[in-house]
Parts: sequence; structure tokens; C-alpha cells
Amino acid sequence: MEELFITETRARLRTWLAAGYALLIVYASLSPFSGWREQGLEFAEVLGMPLMLTYTAFDAAMNLLSYLPFGFLAGLALRGRFGVAASVIGSLCLGLSLSAGMEYLQMYLPSRVSSNMDLLANGAGALAGALLAVRITSWPGLFARLVRWRSGLFHHGKEMDSGLALLALWMFGQINPSLPMLGNVFITEVARQPFVALPPEPFNWWTGSAVTLNLLMLGTLLLTLLRVPRNVFTVLLLVLSWVALAKFAIAAVLLKSWALLLWINSEAVLGMLLGMLLLAAVLWLPRAAAIGFGAAVTVIYLAVANFVYDSNAPSAAMSVYHWHYGHLLNYNGLAQTITLIFPVLLLFHLWRIRKV
Repeated sequence: MEELFITETRARLRTWLAAGYALLIVYASLSPFSGWREQGLEFAEVLGMPLMLTYTAFDAAMNLLSYLPFGFLAGLALRGRFGVAASVIGSLCLGLSLSAGMEYLQMYLPSRVSSNMDLLANGAGALAGALLAVRITSWPGLFARLVRWRSGLFHHGKEMDSGLALLALWMFGQINPSLPMLGNVFITEVARQPFVALPPEPFNWWTGSAVTLNLLMLGTLLLTLLRVPRNVFTVLLLVLSWVALAKFAIAAVLLKSWALLLWINSEAVLGMLLGMLLLAAVLWLPRAAAIGFGAAVTVIYLAVANFVYDSNAPSAAMSVYHWHYGHLLNYNGLAQTITLIFPVLLLFHLWRIRKV
């Protein structure tokens, strides 16, 4: 059974996911990528600073949790090629190298603070994730079932692995609770007193259209990945349910009480219903026509998102949060970037698999 897991082919998707998560860390660590200048610091001085200097338990927890998924994905990817010890050591070295690189570059960003404790907490997170990964891979029965499930549900190949990584990227961007369900513009309602109702607003057809287009993009992506096209609705509902559950959980932690369910509205509900109906019609199209339809929908979505909507900055949504840590701006900026690059990456994916 273990042979089903320990193969280089099986490790390809995990490598894509680990690399993608590393890019997300780079973005969150260095955004907004402006104001670079020499501040008279040497990296050796940063490493030699007293530990716990202006450092809190919250900072440590955030850094550890940020690198734990990277260590986990890197551990899974390396375990497909190496033994247990090499996978753990390799994941730890990758995590420390990535963290050290970010801390070094942050010395040139006045809005960021380089810290040796960040490096230690990030390394601890990467190590914890790697240990979790190799622990899970010691359960061959579980992975045998997962491999059979994936093989029965999705196509195989490099294009399909990158497509699954693209699906994971979309889901990661959508769980931000300050973005409406399947929307791309931040919720920007001004702060108000609890239990004070806002005046009703007219139905926004452009918002509903954007939701429909977003769902059709997701549905087209799933159609290219699934072995049996009619399973698209089951998988789509599972993906949307997971996103909705994650949105609700994160909203309960991060958002003010009155903003808890702002991410679901009439535009989102009607847009998803219309998208489902149109997706059912797409199932009757030949594969080439369905891919062409998905490409056309993606181009229209790009036009609507960039030329119809009034864009807003990630900071515009801060009034709906009850947490005020700087991490939230990075979180919102990351979500905004994903919503902007996903359609472009989807077009590239559709072009790659047009003859597969």
C-alpha cells in the first residue's frame, strides 16, 4: 500500500501546492512591495538581538501557524521521494531558508520589522508541519483510500495536477469573510451601532452577474479535472460548502457581530442559482466547446471585474473587522491578488488542456 504514496508522480501535486503556498508567504511577508531602502541594519545584528524583544505570544502563534502548512506540504512532497528523516530535515531547512530570506528582505522595508523570534517561530511551524506530514504518511491504509478516491474522481497528468493546485488557490482566496460569496469586491459598509438596520439597497445586477461568472469559471475548471462530467455538481457543492463553512468560522473570529453574515446576500444566492442552471447547459456541450465557453466566461469576468466595478483597496474592508492587527491588511491584500490572478491562470490552464 505504501507504494501508492511513495512515488514521484504522486508527489507532483504536493510540490505544486508547497510552491504555491511559499509564494503566498512571500506576498504576505513583503507586501505592499514599496518603500524599499537601506536602514543601516546588518542581518547578523538582527539574529543577535535579545530574544522576546517587543514580541508577544500572539506574534509567535501567528508565525508558527503561518509556516505549519508549508512544512506540512513540503513534508508530503519530499516524502514522495525520500525517507522520513530526510523529509523532516529537508522541510525544516526549506522553511528556515524561506523565513530567513523574508526576514532579510524585511530589513529594507520600513513598514516591516525583522526579528530572530520570527525566524524561530517560523522554523518551529515548518518542523511541526513536517512531523505531521510524515506521521500521516505512516498510515498507508488512509493514503491508499485517498489515492483510489483521487484516481477515480480526477484525471491524472501534469496539467491536471496544476489544475487541482489552481482549485486550491481559488478556495484559499475565497475564504476571506470580507469578500462576498463568489464576489471580488470587498465589503465596505461603514462601522455602525449593533442592531441598527441599514436602509435596503436595490438589487445589484452587476454583482449578481459577477457571482454567476465566478461560479461558471469554477465549474469549467472542475469539468476539465473530473473523469465523469456529471459529478461536477456534487463536487461543486462540496467545494462551495467547504468555502461557506470556512468563511463563517473565520468571520466568527475576525468580523464584528453585525457583519457576521454580510458575505452572503441576495446577489450571491441568485447569482449561484443562475450559474448552476447555465452550468447544467454546458454539460451538453462537447469538450472543446465547453473549454471555449469557459475561456469566454473568464474574459467577460475580467472585463466586469476591472472595468465595471469600482475597485477598492484591501484597507476599505477594515471597518467590518474587530481585530486591528496589521496581518489583516496582508490577508485582504492576498485575497485581492488571488481574485485578480485566478482568471489569468485559468485561461492559461484552459489553453494547456485544450488538446488533452
